[in-house]
Amino acid sequence: MWFGSFSAFLVITDPDYAKVLLGRGDPKDNISYKHLVPWIGNGLLILHGPKWHQHRKLLTPGFHYDVLKPYVALMAESTNVMLDKWDKLIADGRPVELFEHVSLMTLDSIMKCAFSCHSDCQTNRKNTYIQAVYDLCHMVDQRLRIFPYHNDIIYWLSPHGFQFRKACRIAHDHTDKVIQERKESLKDEREFEKIQKKRHLDFLDILLCAKDENGAALSDEDLRAEVDTFMFEGHDTTASGISWLFYCLATHPEHQQRCREEIQGILGDRETIRWEDLGKMPYSTMCIKESLRLYPPVPGVSRQLSKPITFPDGRTLPEGSVTAISIYLIHRNPKVWKDPLFQVFDPLRFSPENVSGRHSHAFLPFSAGMRNCIGQQFAMNEMKVALALTLLRFELLPDPATPPLKITRIILRSKNGIHLYLKKIR
Repeated sequence: MWFGSFSAFLVITDPDYAKVLLGRGDPKDNISYKHLVPWIGNGLLILHGPKWHQHRKLLTPGFHYDVLKPYVALMAESTNVMLDKWDKLIADGRPVELFEHVSLMTLDSIMKCAFSCHSDCQTNRKNTYIQAVYDLCHMVDQRLRIFPYHNDIIYWLSPHGFQFRKACRIAHDHTDKVIQERKESLKDEREFEKIQKKRHLDFLDILLCAKDENGAALSDEDLRAEVDTFMFEGHDTTASGISWLFYCLATHPEHQQRCREEIQGILGDRETIRWEDLGKMPYSTMCIKESLRLYPPVPGVSRQLSKPITFPDGRTLPEGSVTAISIYLIHRNPKVWKDPLFQVFDPLRFSPENVSGRHSHAFLPFSAGMRNCIGQQFAMNEMKVALALTLLRFELLPDPATPPLKITRIILRSKNGIHLYLKKIR
């Protein structure tokens, strides 16, 4: 796949090739990812080498299961705010566009869980951060596809470059506010001591309390890069996964009903969901994975080879080559998956017996290898919570007049949104 006259990606759609490539420590390519830097900075997504290892080691404790446990109640709280809004919206009998609502819910959730910030983003009439993220994703993709825009001078002097800087300011103002509010609270010595005594610190605790081997804290630049990265990746990718999951279940009602019955059997008369419930949802988990196979929130990743590579069939690529792993196409590769397209939604592909005989790199919604997604357990938990609470209150039905139109804007989205009818159950 060519970009302009000089840049080419080798697009990989085979799991054997993907396994070899993802098993190495190659950096992200310098063609597409560099366009993200003015927005999210040099955080965990962009970094490579020793600094990446340092940040990854620093942040990993923030995803310990003891840290994730109390998040379930916060995720449920945010989900219920969204469902209460849907209660009011369905009174006129019209379909609801879900993607924007789910994006606000996941932003609300990540703000509470990772940053201890209780925002009112779901009840505000217009959330500028959500719109800024959508615009930035579109403009990064646009810049990648318009070759003259690869030149910084041309892009920054263009109208699109002006719009990009404006959206960046909105995103940065949002994250700066979150950081500043927490820093202010830490000026109280008692609050700082309380945070340091926690057995497991949350994401922002770790960033603010982190010290290197010389006792130096993270620079303001590094701090904002990690917050911007996690703020974006922690809400937008999950919003995509949940929205496409709801669409899959709306168009396959037999699986939706089986998930509902499983959840009702777990919760009984309870309207709350607990940490221990999440491990008792095998069929719902298989449905989540099948939806992630069909609609992976991150459709692809790419690498720039730091040294030559040899693939299992003997083919080689030289140092400096750029390779793009198409997660979307691997998930739909007929050599790997039987009947892989949307018409066959088969959660049993992810039963233990079927998984055991499958290639380790046939299913990559969270990538794989040393640079796999650090927040994958957080994302799976949030998808389970959102699914369970939604199916207890609503039946999801497709809107035949407005089928979704897939489009990649860094994240897999729908060009016209995801419209579903919602039928109240209780």
